[in-house]
Amino acid sequence: MTDTDSSGLNLPLVEEFYSVQGEGYNTGRAAYFIRVGGCDVCCSWCDTKYSWNAELHPMVDIEAIAAGVVAAGADSVVVTGGEPLMWNLGPLCDLLRSKGIETFLETSGTYPLTGTWDWITLSPKKNTPPLPGIWSRANELKVVIQNGTDFEEAEQYSRKAGPGCLLFLQPEWSRYREIIGEITEYVKKNTRWRVSLQAHKFMHIP
Repeated sequence: MTDTDSSGLNLPLVEEFYSVQGEGYNTGRAAYFIRVGGCDVCCSWCDTKYSWNAELHPMVDIEAIAAGVVAAGADSVVVTGGEPLMWNLGPLCDLLRSKGIETFLETSGTYPLTGTWDWITLSPKKNTPPLPGIWSRANELKVVIQNGTDFEEAEQYSRKAGPGCLLFLQPEWSRYREIIGEITEYVKKNTRWRVSLQAHKFMHIP
């Protein structure tokens, strides 16, 4: 959590939009996306590098954020980043849940968990591993595969995940054509895993 605003009543809002979930178990489900600024994991292949510097994005009152969700008619929210757990997400979660809205989190797990979540997607990054406490809380483990050496990392992660955690391998988008065949063959031989595709990119939607 950053020192800038530990209350969680204001968050650096990069963007917000109503769309369809494009990755993991909940692919195809309508959801309102809240992208929070700030990230110190900084993956080379990240497709939202514009979110890394929280200071470039306005601090927005969570009441205003929640009002946008309600106005859109959404019944679920995905909080993503950047790395959203750099901020105290408890007040935002409480506010959304008080309005009957389900809460979904996308995180690398590098900061302590705040907020009450209906679904947690943990996407670990090799250079900055997740904190120990997040593994048992994750509903799904989503490992981005950039090359063939990443499968062993994925297996190491899976051994730390809870028994009910769903396991997904997702091709890094810029190398989709090169790596999807290898991922497919791996899943066929290791049936605990599923393939996650960035369906929103194929659909050409946010």
